[in-house]
Amino acid sequence: MGNDSYSEAMLGDSPRSRVVIVGAGHGGANAAAFLRQKGFGGEVILIGEEPVMPYQRPPLSKAYIADHMSVEDLYLKPTQFYRDQGIELRLGTRVAEVNPEGKFVSFSDGTTLEYDVLILATGAAPRSLDVPGSDLTGIQELRTIADAGRLRDLIPSSGHLVVVGGGYIGLEVAAVCQTNGVRVTVIEREDRLLARVASVELSKVLTAYHQERGTNILTSDSVVGFAGGADGAVRSVILSDGTEIACGGVLTGIGAVPCDALACGAGLHCDNGIVVDEQSRTSDRWIFAIGDVTRRPLPNRTDLFRMESIPSAVEQAGQAVAAIMGGPQPKPEVPWFWSDQFNLKLKMAGLVHEGEEVIARNSLEGFKIAFFHVRGENVVAVETINSPGEFMAGKRFIEKNARVDLTKLADSSVPLQGVLV
Repeated sequence: MGNDSYSEAMLGDSPRSRVVIVGAGHGGANAAAFLRQKGFGGEVILIGEEPVMPYQRPPLSKAYIADHMSVEDLYLKPTQFYRDQGIELRLGTRVAEVNPEGKFVSFSDGTTLEYDVLILATGAAPRSLDVPGSDLTGIQELRTIADAGRLRDLIPSSGHLVVVGGGYIGLEVAAVCQTNGVRVTVIEREDRLLARVASVELSKVLTAYHQERGTNILTSDSVVGFAGGADGAVRSVILSDGTEIACGGVLTGIGAVPCDALACGAGLHCDNGIVVDEQSRTSDRWIFAIGDVTRRPLPNRTDLFRMESIPSAVEQAGQAVAAIMGGPQPKPEVPWFWSDQFNLKLKMAGLVHEGEEVIARNSLEGFKIAFFHVRGENVVAVETINSPGEFMAGKRFIEKNARVDLTKLADSSVPLQGVLV
């Protein structure tokens, strides 16, 4: 998928052109808005399978399930925005097939829609936990606003919620439970929380923080089944060592799989997600893919990654629109992520790998921590808690491939601008 032959404008501002976007999450909605911002004058049709306006997903595991936000509060844009921008919304609509040769999509009702350019923003789906009893009521996943509504209803009545999976979403939900007086147990099959995405140092801090606030955390154990009552509702979780944990509800959060079936069926190059280039283009010139469904390149890396983050989806939306309009590509971003748990604001930049030296900068004023991951004299990742200054500095160090003095970096009394070599 070379980029050089695609540098010209594909559509420009032709009013006879049509861009169809399948998926109305952060990536798809932003792609539609960016097209109008860049002056695209043709049709923009945004298709969403959920029967609800495009909405924010991060609050679903935090403020929304804590009943601090309404559905309307979650909307990415007000309804009027789409009318004013001439963006056609087709919500509650499922695309069943993509036909690259004919350049059209087919819907589940048999109708079709032609496109000049297609953007796939179909996201990812929760990985299923296929064990005996997984069909009992009271066992919940969390990906959509409908999932969040059911979880919001389940938490207060559960008495004890078991979270299967010690990732960020599970820990965010655990924090909401503990804050609202609901007991919670987190079960993680790895030997620590966040084993796939965070450092040992950050895992230790978060584990201790949750435990101090009452969260029961079990690691190096896995769920082999669920037991229910006569009413068909879950009543306990069965672990691999034979332990049975009584509960009134379960959240499963064991990762996500890319929703790439449309792309695979269309013959696009897929490998644990839709493979795209630096312009978010697929193996078909007229089809782009953005967001959690993709495996994408990153600056200064030779391998491909599934990022599963809002910043990545928005960045890819900008890449695709720039390619469609023939404009300059946006500057590549350092990957970054965030999470809110209790009163902790976590922000991370770069990718954490085992074996790198970790330098901690701790503040004596409140609970503020930053872990800088260094390779030689270069910062390659930073993980922060309640430390926005350290996050921004670390992200900037990574972006510029800046050299730092490791002794000064470890000394919290040295201003961050003074650690550069």
